Amino acid sequence: MLNDRETAWSALLAGSPYDVLVIGGGVTGAAVAFEAARRGLRAALVERNDFASGTSSRSSKLVHGGLRYLREGRVGLTRESVREREELLRDAPGLVDPIVFIMPHYRGRKPGRATLSAGLWLYDALAGSHRHEYLGRIAALALVPPLDENGLEGAHRYRDATTDDARLVLRLLAQARAAGAITANYVRATPRLDGGRVAGASVRDVLRDGQADVAATVTIAAGGVFADELRASLGMRSRLRPLRGSHLIFAAWRFPLACAVAFEHPGDGRPVFAYPWQGATLAGTTDIDHGEGLDGEPSISANEASYLLAALRYQFPSLGLDERDVVATYSGVRPVVDGGRDDAPSKLSRDHVVWKERGMITITGGKLTTFRPMALDALTAAADCLPPFDRTPKPVFTVPGRYGDDAARFAGEAVSAERERIGSTPFAWADVRWGARHESVVHLDDLLLRRTRLGLLLRDGAAAYFDRIGAICRDELAWDQTRWGAEVRRYRELWRAHYCLP
Repeated sequence: MLNDRETAWSALLAGSPYDVLVIGGGVTGAAVAFEAARRGLRAALVERNDFASGTSSRSSKLVHGGLRYLREGRVGLTRESVREREELLRDAPGLVDPIVFIMPHYRGRKPGRATLSAGLWLYDALAGSHRHEYLGRIAALALVPPLDENGLEGAHRYRDATTDDARLVLRLLAQARAAGAITANYVRATPRLDGGRVAGASVRDVLRDGQADVAATVTIAAGGVFADELRASLGMRSRLRPLRGSHLIFAAWRFPLACAVAFEHPGDGRPVFAYPWQGATLAGTTDIDHGEGLDGEPSISANEASYLLAALRYQFPSLGLDERDVVATYSGVRPVVDGGRDDAPSKLSRDHVVWKERGMITITGGKLTTFRPMALDALTAAADCLPPFDRTPKPVFTVPGRYGDDAARFAGEAVSAERERIGSTPFAWADVRWGARHESVVHLDDLLLRRTRLGLLLRDGAAAYFDRIGAICRDELAWDQTRWGAEVRRYRELWRAHYCLP
């Protein structure tokens, strides 16, 4: 196996002490481990649940600059984001790909044509490109036929990018391991003090309840919304305001789009989008305080679902979308830094922060797009405690595609009978087998929600395909009928609670 979990646990203990121990297996933690390892540092990463099981598999799947941040005067954040977007488009084709956006203009609605034209000119200028243009009414309707025609004057067309966020994390982790890092999922870590300073962590294998101490010169907490929990173990006060963003997924035949559409919600003016993703259509997002705590998975509320459906019916009235058309939902909790004021959630800064407290580095906040500068900032903050290393930015990936360096091996292992696509998705049976065989799958949801996205893209969480999925799990994971039955029950309960309408 390329990443056998049991081997990873043993290697984690055997490799102590490390230069860098990363707590958190989302995109930021994966990037920190990768950047540390490829710069010659001895690195390890542990994740309390599955890799990318938090916000990093529940984002809006967009690698973008944040056009709305310009309107709020956050030019620096936008500049960093669009430049990272361009780097990822160059370095990760097949994993990060361009997508055309249009923003329709209607008589009497804001923002007006001149305002958006100026914003897009600056947006492109910050990225060092010119990729926006204005389309007339006929051209806009030709590109997006379901648009509301009433009062439509035209649309601006511009470019951003999209990704499979969970696969992006898995690629970073694979690259980290190739550079010498140890990565282990389902390992809970608590910062360990030595002389009043953090010197690694006490780790526990949550599957087998094994426990040990792992020593490290520097411990970097990259736990996203769980950053305050790690900091609280050191006596630090909370500094995050968790915000929930929820999304709806539709079958492409029911909600057909050839490109992304961005528009403002008729109720509160917040930005809403819908776009084609992985053979389906994804729509989002909400932006509300997440008051349910972080112990369980987040899920969409009835109010959020109604809010998004109202926006879609407003912008695409001819489609008549309703609850019956929703294939799946998902929600992510954003680790937004609390500004100390009673600001609306959408007004809070998405800038990332680095805190150094009792020797532990915390990196949190930020956006999916800016994972690389976040990782480098965390390592820079720790540099005075580490062996000398090169801090200059490097290309994120040197091999394109979803599987990168493993693409040839993937193709070699994919038998012809398993190259068939599964339903309307872009995933083949070979993807299911590869994930089960090589990518530290512990539970069925690891395989269907993160190694592949079948649980989001197919009705009832892909239940119609369970017989063939089960056969692969028996082959690759040695799950007998009792274990398979338990996994199916667990997955169904999870999916119904957190991935469908309430």
